Amino acid sequence: MMRYLTVEEVILIHEYVLQLYGGVPGIRSIALLESAVHRPVTSFGGSDLYLSVFDKSASLIHAIIKNHPFVDGNKRTAIVSGIVFLRMNKYKLVVSEKRLIKLALDIADSEISLDDLSEFLKSYSVFK
Repeated sequence: MMRYLTVEEVILIHEYVLQLYGGVPGIRSIALLESAVHRPVTSFGGSDLYLSVFDKSASLIHAIIKNHPFVDGNKRTAIVSGIVFLRMNKYKLVVSEKRLIKLALDIADSEISLDDLSEFLKSYSVFK
């Protein structure tokens, strides 16, 4: 059974990321945060829109970066949330921090599609 992050868990991840790397605390929009966190469970006509664990993680990362719900640290929070989501569902992302930074910037600049992001996560993940 798939496990999903809650809004509260993503807020804790955000606080942790700010402790590690610095930044301005605060939520810019709780509605945008809720929308981003609930995106992986989106369905239509009783069918999930995001089928695989990688699709779901990609949708979470993408939504946090694009929705920009926090005052600061959105890209960092998005990447760490995606990694935590994968780990909760028995996958470990094995990729350099440098590559993850580029990935987050590419998402923010709309240079990578959601499908390509999902494929990236799949190609750099190992089952635990």
